[in-house]
Amino acid sequence: MTGPPGPEPLPTRSVVLVPVKAFAEAKARLAPTLDPAHRAELARTMAARVLRAAAPLPVAVVCDDPEVAAWARDLGATVLPEPGRGLNGAVQAGVARLAADGAGEVLVVHADLPLAADLARLAGFPGITLVPDRRDDGTNVIVVPATAPFRFAYGPGSFARHRREAARSALPLRIIRDRSLSWDVDVPDDLPPAYVPGPVP
Repeated sequence: MTGPPGPEPLPTRSVVLVPVKAFAEAKARLAPTLDPAHRAELARTMAARVLRAAAPLPVAVVCDDPEVAAWARDLGATVLPEPGRGLNGAVQAGVARLAADGAGEVLVVHADLPLAADLARLAGFPGITLVPDRRDDGTNVIVVPATAPFRFAYGPGSFARHRREAARSALPLRIIRDRSLSWDVDVPDDLPPAYVPGPVP
């Protein structure tokens, strides 16, 4: 019996890693505004925007859902199956797998950024880059050297935890606040008007 396939060879040392939850389970907190089909459509649309925003860098999608894996392959992304690890464990394992395959830097980008653009401009900093959400609470993008001793700690208040982790690593820290990357979608008030297909019947 063989294990999950490893990532394909990478054409560059900077790689964008996008953790993507099963579309059917995504964005449950939007239930007051969107029905399940619309929530799944929104999650898929935002994730596709993030993958497009990564160009020309290669993209790897870490996931535990077959539908997401097939979707990611159709869009040309490398798929890293990491079932049962949760977000932090899946990202940590994904970064380690990319480092083992030769990546020198990994840009970890959340999949729920409806305005995402030009991720490649974040590459190349000799340290750690954090892009907080617009409330300075969560962390929408983290750029790390692939082999850095950095522990991911997503969830409420993650920006403060990731700042402390960057200090622990003793690497230079860069914080970028940018509307195209700080706007994420968790609750109905986060939805840009163009992304609201209508109220739940």
